Amino acid sequence: MKDVEVLATVPFEPNAITGLDSAYRLHRLWEAEDKERLLAEIGPRIRGLATGFSVGAPAALIDSLPSLEIIANFGVGYEKVDVAHARGKGIPVTNTPDVLTDDVADLAIALWLMTSRRLGAAERYLRAGKWRGGAFPLATSTEGRKVGILGMGRIGQAIARRARLFNAEIRYSQPRRRNGADFPHIADPVALAAWADVLFVATPGGEATRGLVDSRVIDALGPTGTLINIARGSVVDEPALVRALLEGRLGAAGLDVFADEPRAPEALLSLDNVVLLPHVGSATVETRRAMGQLVVDNLAAHFAGRPLLTPVP
Repeated sequence: MKDVEVLATVPFEPNAITGLDSAYRLHRLWEAEDKERLLAEIGPRIRGLATGFSVGAPAALIDSLPSLEIIANFGVGYEKVDVAHARGKGIPVTNTPDVLTDDVADLAIALWLMTSRRLGAAERYLRAGKWRGGAFPLATSTEGRKVGILGMGRIGQAIARRARLFNAEIRYSQPRRRNGADFPHIADPVALAAWADVLFVATPGGEATRGLVDSRVIDALGPTGTLINIARGSVVDEPALVRALLEGRLGAAGLDVFADEPRAPEALLSLDNVVLLPHVGSATVETRRAMGQLVVDNLAAHFAGRPLLTPVP
C-alpha cells in the first residue's frame, strides 16, 4: 500500500516505525526542520496519522490533513487527541489498551513498596557510606493496609489484584459503581482518601479528571498516608501536593507522571519520602513493542476495510 501516505508525529517504537515505513509512504514529522512547511506540502495527501502522547492530535493538526481517514494513538491515554473534532469529521481514533495494563500495575505496586519501605532512600544511604555509621531507620510495612484506588478501569483492577497479595483491604472511587468490581465503592474521592492508608491514582487524564486529587483529597489522606500516581500528572493538583509534602501534611508520594513533563517539581528532588520516576509505567521492551504493533495493526485493519482492533470508547 505504498500509495497510502501516513504521517507519524513522534518516533514512538522502532519496530512499529519500520513496519509503517514498509507498508506505506511514511512521513516523519519529528525529523522536519520546518514542520509547518512539511504539513502544508504533504497534508492534503495524508490518509493515516500515527501519533503519541507528547503531540497527540489537536484540532489544528487534524484540520491540516483534509484527507485524513484514521488516527492511531500510541498509548492508552488519548486526552491530547481531539476525539470529538475527529469524530465530527468522521475520523475514527484508536489507542493501545490492555497490552500495557500489567506493566503499569506492576510499577504502581513497586512505587508503593519503594515509598513504604523507603527503598530509594535506603539505597542512597548505603551508597553514601552511611551504613557504617549505623542502621538505616525503620520503614513501614505494606501488609494489611487500606488501599484506595481512584479509577477502577483495567489498570485499577490490575492494581487491586496485586494489592490482594498484601492482604490489603480495598475500596475504590469513580463516579459510578463498576460492574463486576467486588470491592466497596466510595463515590467521593475525599472520603476514599480519608479511609485509605495508600491512594493509587489510576484514572484517565483529560479535562474530566483535571485536578481531581486536590488539596482536600491530599489533606484527607494525611501525614501518614501515601499517594501513588501512575495515571497523568494533570489528575493531581501538583502545587498542592508539593506544599503538603514540604509541610508534612502528606506522608509520602510515589510519582511516575507530572504536570509539566519532562520537568518534575524542583522542590521534590531532595525529599527522601518521595519516589520520582520519569514516566516509565509502560516502558518495557515487550509492552512498547506490543503497543507499537497495535498502532500498525489498527492502521492495517482500516486500510483493508476490516473492523478496528481497539477503537477508543
